[in-house]
Amino acid sequence: MDRKRVGIVLFDEIEVLDFCGPFEVFSTVRLNEAKRREEPSPFEVLLVAENNDPVTTSGGMRVVPGVTFATCPRLDILVVPGGWGTRRELDNPVMLQWLRERNAEVETLTSVCTGAMLLGCAGLLDGLHATTHWRSLDWMRDSFPAVTVEYGQHVVEDGRVVTSAGISAGIDMALTVVARYHGGEVARATARHMEYPYPESNARRIVL
Repeated sequence: MDRKRVGIVLFDEIEVLDFCGPFEVFSTVRLNEAKRREEPSPFEVLLVAENNDPVTTSGGMRVVPGVTFATCPRLDILVVPGGWGTRRELDNPVMLQWLRERNAEVETLTSVCTGAMLLGCAGLLDGLHATTHWRSLDWMRDSFPAVTVEYGQHVVEDGRVVTSAGISAGIDMALTVVARYHGGEVARATARHMEYPYPESNARRIVL
């Protein structure tokens, strides 16, 4: 099986579901549901942080990253979550430079919630359509005039870049990526296994 390697970035005060949602989706995928216990996911998922220290999430959960920026192997897909900690990471040159470097190698670049603000600050959304948490849409519009901010979409696909609305939208983003790589039938089966409603509509779920 040609497995795709997914890297999910961690940092202090990250929103739990921002990274756990995509992690669950990518690790739950099976190409053959009848062999769910025998065969692995076609995605290998890594949790990546700047260093080896445990990350403390916005709710106080402590998470140990699997690899660091320096030891992370080549990635096919990069997921940049959000959370209150993005405000600090926007001023972290190590984070921003690592995102730029990894962007040059990955097939698919994604964000959840205010993770899009990190992509924007790294200059990776210029000229693209993108979205973020509903509370941060105006902040994104005012911060990145070269980005077309989508207010009405839950998940925004613009070429190889996929951004999503807030928190739980990371699940839908990840299902969108699964469908890109393995088709809608596999993505739907993944959602069914998770007992999660497959997103039939891409309309933003929060009324602005």
